Amino acid sequence: MSKDSVLYIVSTPIGNLKDITYRAVETLKMVALIAAEDTRTTRKLLNQYQIKTPVISYFEHNRLNRIPQIISRLHSGEDVGLVTDAGTPGISDPAYKLIRAAIEAGIRVESIPGPSAVLAALVSSGLPTDRFLFEGFLPPKKGRQKRLTAMARESATYILYESPRRLVRTLNDILKYIGDRPAVVCRELTKIHEEIIRGTVSELVDHFTSNPARGECVILVGKNDPNVYFE
Repeated sequence: MSKDSVLYIVSTPIGNLKDITYRAVETLKMVALIAAEDTRTTRKLLNQYQIKTPVISYFEHNRLNRIPQIISRLHSGEDVGLVTDAGTPGISDPAYKLIRAAIEAGIRVESIPGPSAVLAALVSSGLPTDRFLFEGFLPPKKGRQKRLTAMARESATYILYESPRRLVRTLNDILKYIGDRPAVVCRELTKIHEEIIRGTVSELVDHFTSNPARGECVILVGKNDPNVYFE
């Protein structure tokens, strides 16, 4: 194994293709291989910046075959760049399983930081940032109520991912198990139709019931503190 081989965790834009660092572009041009969650999505970014590096797919359903292949390339001395569809790899996607395998194999892992929907939504929300908890996607059925009930006991700003078709259902569940707290829904962050809707959970339920959301959404739920409510 070459001691110089590196698995680079490369953050990519969450919407606007201009939101990428010089270092990320340089790294993606320099590595021998890019492992991408969706090669079609990644190709658009690579074409934008004239990056000719070979790309293979790496996602949840092919990880058992792909991880040994990628580790083998790293063992041969080649550097590999790991990217997700959007944002920072390892956040609510299977990238961490490859990262863990690389660490166990003695491969150096290096992060190329950049965009993250979690932080972009949090700092734009207007909710307290002194303590926040990222919950990712809630379980669709089993464990959902238990997770929400546990969230109600914590004093923090919660951040969740949700699809537009399940948004109202999740907001209603938040209202039922956590309460009518200050909340924010960020939709299509950094894109041309970016939208940030602030209010209480019940107000957001009413809004998105009448105005169905499009695009991926980030839900933020504030502390149970009347001073945090938006006026």
